[in-house]
Amino acid sequence: MPTLVIIGGGPAGLSAAIYAVRAGLDVHVLYKDDGALGKADRIENYFGFPDVIPGAELLARGQAQADRLGARLHRTEVTGIEYADRGFAVKTTGGERHADAVLLATGSPRAVPAITGIRTFEGRGVSYCAICDAFFYRGRAAAVLGQGKYALEEARVLLPVAGSVTLLTNGQSAPENLPDGLAVDTRPVSAVEGGETVERVVFADGETLPLDGVFVALGTAGSTDFARKLGAPLDGTHIRANADGSTAVPGLFAAGDCTGGLLQIAKAVSDGAQAAMSAVKFLRK
Repeated sequence: MPTLVIIGGGPAGLSAAIYAVRAGLDVHVLYKDDGALGKADRIENYFGFPDVIPGAELLARGQAQADRLGARLHRTEVTGIEYADRGFAVKTTGGERHADAVLLATGSPRAVPAITGIRTFEGRGVSYCAICDAFFYRGRAAAVLGQGKYALEEARVLLPVAGSVTLLTNGQSAPENLPDGLAVDTRPVSAVEGGETVERVVFADGETLPLDGVFVALGTAGSTDFARKLGAPLDGTHIRANADGSTAVPGLFAAGDCTGGLLQIAKAVSDGAQAAMSAVKFLRK
């Protein structure tokens, strides 16, 4: 059976899993946590539930339904997606998984860190994609802003290319199992400065670190991070997806809040179903 890997375990991802597994695909749902729905206190506007239901309970019901039908749910963090022979290689903290098609459904994009200069220097030394932009920092000084597994993955991409790579944890403790050659600075970052392009970061204590580029990788990777790395176009901070959930990248689909529009469970469920059937059609060609 063709394998569909769904990244995201919210209403869009689980809805997609339910439709795809019923259509005969080998479906794997990869998710790190319960997302926004799991944190919602009260849901009272979803069709078919006359009484208020906690978000965590609604999510658990969706998980149980997908599991009963045969979808395989894996609580793990996805750190990257790359092209592979006849499909994609999905990198996770638990290893690598092959996918014939990938469906992105990790919700809306994360906020950009509140550090002066981050927005100003986007595209002029501030990047959100090491695979996309590492080439431009050959032999130059680069930094990765973050301290999770996603940040370490970005650093590993930069290390063979850049002249130096520093992990800026922005006041957080340094992670374990650092790659060889990666420097770490745990001081809080107050600003990114430069002229036409990035020239340095300024720490809260007033000291500076000369740099040519800063790669932002806070928290965990989201749908737009993966889409950007695979070359799928974005509309601002959302993935540009067609009405059927397909993107400009063959075999890559998107559903739910990551595609913009009405950020509601009802739309996410609909998006997931549509994207799943689009993926089924693609894999049966």
